[in-house]
Amino acid sequence: MIRKGNIAKLALEDGTVYEGISIGSTGEVDGEVVFNTSMTGYQEIMTDPSYRGQIVTMTYPMIGNYGVNDDDVESRKPQLSGFVVREDSRVKSNFRSNLTLQEYLKKHNVVAIAGVDTRAIVRRIRSRGALKGILSTIDLDNDSLVSKAKASLGLVGRDLVREVVPEGSSTWDEKLHYLMDVCDHKSHAPSQALDYHSSSKPPKIVCLDFGMKWNIARHLSQRGNQVVVLPGTSTAQEVLAENPDGIFLSNGPGDPEPLGYAISTIRELLGKKPIFGICLGHQLLALASGAKTFKLKFGHRGGNQPVLNIESGKIEITSQNHGFAVEEASLPASLKITHRNLNDNTIAGVRHTEYNAFSVQYHPEASAGPHDSSYLFNEFQKAL
Repeated sequence: MIRKGNIAKLALEDGTVYEGISIGSTGEVDGEVVFNTSMTGYQEIMTDPSYRGQIVTMTYPMIGNYGVNDDDVESRKPQLSGFVVREDSRVKSNFRSNLTLQEYLKKHNVVAIAGVDTRAIVRRIRSRGALKGILSTIDLDNDSLVSKAKASLGLVGRDLVREVVPEGSSTWDEKLHYLMDVCDHKSHAPSQALDYHSSSKPPKIVCLDFGMKWNIARHLSQRGNQVVVLPGTSTAQEVLAENPDGIFLSNGPGDPEPLGYAISTIRELLGKKPIFGICLGHQLLALASGAKTFKLKFGHRGGNQPVLNIESGKIEITSQNHGFAVEEASLPASLKITHRNLNDNTIAGVRHTEYNAFSVQYHPEASAGPHDSSYLFNEFQKAL
């Protein structure tokens, strides 16, 4: 039985309303309702800036059993609009944890709901496509909530990057707490694995931060690079003024097509330095090269997405989080497809045929795993 005063409701634009228990902050939020199929990594998911503007439903039935700690974060705070789970664990069982899931949600003012049928939500999204929604603990009138869901902005055509980019430049100095296959799956001692440029000045990589997950910068730094982070709104002149050896294009939230400033910057940078892009960075590289993007029916989000590496013939299990993809029919001759998502055959990676630039539509840096694709950071390292 739901206790009085703890009721929360999730309403979708198609008129469906789910009632459950509030496990986070009091309030009301809107966003695109999406689902993530990962069994672990909920803290990384909540703090991933790519989830800006979205209400995330976790498909795994119990979330929060290992609590929350200060290290496993991808940004300074949770970035999503709201959080939906079937059951939240009231017990945290991990020596590294210092807060329960409920404590963390309330500390950071995240509106969240538990006790709803997450399977039903996922089935509805999969059949009808991504839906706008409202999550509320203060307005419990079904008709009112559905009207608000229909009137909410959604993701298409919005520039959400400007809401998550850093205010200025910075130098990254945090290291990974563990070593993950940094030498192409060969057995090396850590000192050998990281000693890429011991006899010379370390390479300098400029990261254009469109909402970058911190584990990306950790991977780049762990390989012995000097990592400088610039806002994704920076110009090509500002990037090149850093005199980088390579340029990284980060992940980020929402629709890539409204980001004209980023597309223009990347177009100017092509051919100047080696470029590596992930997720939104992949889409922006494709747009800068002349391709188009489109909105997926319900997106790819989870830690179990199969991808075919066309060049090697191997299958990689990958972590993904995106609602848009590169349109294959619009692909220019200058872009070669290197990877495909095996669930729907969409493009999962490209390489530029004229310039030293490549990108993937998934997350090889995923701190919660899997780690099949960490070799991509080594490819970028060799290109510097």
